[in-house]
Amino acid sequence: MIKLYDSGVYVKNGSEIVPAGTDLGVSIEDAKKGTMAYSILEAHNTTDDMKDLTLKFDAMASHDITFVGIIQTAKASGLKKFPLPYVLTNCHNSLCAVGGTINEDDHMFGLSAAKKYGGIYVPAHQAVIHSYMRENYAGCGKMILGSDSHTRYGALGTMAIGEGGGELVKQLLEKTYDVPYPKVVGIKLTGKPKPGIGSHDVALAIIGKVFKNGYVKNSVMEFFGDGIKNLNVEFRNGIDVMTTETTCLTSIWETDEQVKNFLDIHHRVEDYKELKPADVAYYDGMVEINLEEIESMIALPAHPSNVYSIRELYENLDEILTETEANCKKLGMDIDLKSKVVNGKLRAEQGVIGGCSGGTFDNIVGALDVLKGHAIAEEFTLSIYPGSQPAYMMFNEMGLNIEAMKSGAIMRTAFCGPCFGAGDTPANNQLSIRHNTRNFPSREGSKPGLGQTSSVALMDAKSIAATALNGGFITAATDLDVEYTDTTATYKYDDTPYKNKVHNYGKTPVAEPEVELIEGPNIKPWPEMPELTENVLFKVTAFIDDPVTTTDELIPSGETSSFRSNPYGLSEFTLSRRVPEYVGKSKAVREFEYAREKGENPFEKFDELKPVYEKVKTLVEVDPTEIGIGSLVYANKPGDGSAREQAASCQKVLGGWGNICHEYATKRYRSNVINWGMLPFTMEEDAPFGDEAYLLVTDVRKALKEGIEDITAYVLGDEIKKFNLKLTNLTQDERQVLLDGCLINYYRKNN
Repeated sequence: MIKLYDSGVYVKNGSEIVPAGTDLGVSIEDAKKGTMAYSILEAHNTTDDMKDLTLKFDAMASHDITFVGIIQTAKASGLKKFPLPYVLTNCHNSLCAVGGTINEDDHMFGLSAAKKYGGIYVPAHQAVIHSYMRENYAGCGKMILGSDSHTRYGALGTMAIGEGGGELVKQLLEKTYDVPYPKVVGIKLTGKPKPGIGSHDVALAIIGKVFKNGYVKNSVMEFFGDGIKNLNVEFRNGIDVMTTETTCLTSIWETDEQVKNFLDIHHRVEDYKELKPADVAYYDGMVEINLEEIESMIALPAHPSNVYSIRELYENLDEILTETEANCKKLGMDIDLKSKVVNGKLRAEQGVIGGCSGGTFDNIVGALDVLKGHAIAEEFTLSIYPGSQPAYMMFNEMGLNIEAMKSGAIMRTAFCGPCFGAGDTPANNQLSIRHNTRNFPSREGSKPGLGQTSSVALMDAKSIAATALNGGFITAATDLDVEYTDTTATYKYDDTPYKNKVHNYGKTPVAEPEVELIEGPNIKPWPEMPELTENVLFKVTAFIDDPVTTTDELIPSGETSSFRSNPYGLSEFTLSRRVPEYVGKSKAVREFEYAREKGENPFEKFDELKPVYEKVKTLVEVDPTEIGIGSLVYANKPGDGSAREQAASCQKVLGGWGNICHEYATKRYRSNVINWGMLPFTMEEDAPFGDEAYLLVTDVRKALKEGIEDITAYVLGDEIKKFNLKLTNLTQDERQVLLDGCLINYYRKNN
């Protein structure tokens, strides 16, 4: 079904895979230039150096739980106007149902910012962020940067990257996105999916193969092959958006007449050009996928990589559920899936189809084809969220909304909430099956700390519909005989809702500096952050030994998203569902640093620090008021999942000055750590310390200034233990950001 190659390969004429050692008359270095990725990156690079890229993007996009913080940061750094098209959508806190006025306050801030700085503002319920960008901005050869991790438009010929807010701030200040030239991994598609197979089945199969082994981590996934022509554009979009869950950097696909027709329908045929690999192209890795062999898939809790075919699930049901429950328990999820097995079948109580992955026209039409003329079981609920108002209008015109409602499904407006726990939260101990992007712990909105635990399995829309008809018992769509609609022939687009409601739709935005930003009571500025000191005393306030730590664990999603505009308010939720005591312990350390910043001697003021200082004095001779004091999180592999910068900024607000890990799960989380002025340490050996240990790191400013990567540190326990940390792969600008204390300080100095 899916084959991974052990090494790099050549590809001839966009199809034939040739071993790297073959003499094709072109060097590997020259053949690397034959990828689609190379030409797009070269066109957006601001220098001739293709080893260390400095990129500028064609457009950017943010939603309503990220754009306030980004604009506040850019404003504090000297922002005058948006220098590129910047789309502000309102698809995450659309319901305005939590926290009184604060969600709508954020929306009004966004509208005033779009007017003041010259942006595009999309009101709530009009469109999911990525649906809007696909419909209006993605085009062949473009690059788009977004503050949502699922910023992926590769199927439309756009290399799109999801990053933390700091990286968008850099673009707003006309700086660059700096990244080493990435590996490019070929994804060769052949064959044609069987009836009943959908985009999520293909995507989950890929994630299951490449996530755990890191095969495409921080790489470009480049899709090519004869199989692409057998997938309509919406099917491709559905696969592409899930490439985020592989931890790749971005993606790009071959383009063809179907893409041209899609862009033409969206009144943008001029954005089309043919993209394909050169006659000879070199890839650093290769994934071969025979679409004919893809089965109906399911990703069980609590990660999209916990993937099985539905056939495999039922062949090994007890063993798989036992292992899943045990793994979830390690993450604080005490779920009971085995109680849901009846006569050898696993039963779910809820289904959701929506968001940037499930809410496409193709997925919803396929699900409604399954439901047509049937009734959903009374004990199962199904909610369907089209990705945009134009898509909703298409369903109305086709009569599909009526068919859906007759079956018992609920048709809703464009909203991302169920994907991160802000809508359709199941009852305690229920299992929800969803065609959306993630099934991390508590991603469905449950609160294990309060004894409320439900869980999510990911499935394709067609199989969710099949399950809905089968009393909630997990059912593969391939088990049904359904005549599916040719969505390529029926797809239409009417952008009248956007013309009437989107600020600056179809226009070149012009900044109006006289407009005042509307700031509600929950919109707070960032706190002042000190420069890095030469020597730093850390206290470990969270020691997490899980194989991977997600950004959802670092800062939970769901209703906490209402506080994304309030740094102090949001920080109260940091690690609350994984290390509940973290906030209190970090605040105590922050008091030590506050005293130092006032010119007091914290080692005299706080009894806890007195014995620590006795050990410090044996290692360094320095004024105690010049030793910075910060909290620190240790995790083996932090940062999988969302691009949200608050996973790092909340630590900084609470007094965090560093992370230590074996490796960072994603480039975007590491960038967030750096942009918020926390030292991104790594270490090769097992940690010689535990929770609540005091660590002293010496000469760190000198190391950053001189590019020294090996850092000396000490565990200040009953005995002093020396160990080594590393600060690797930092650009000169990143080093200066760390020295200045954060990105805001860095730009404030430079502007």
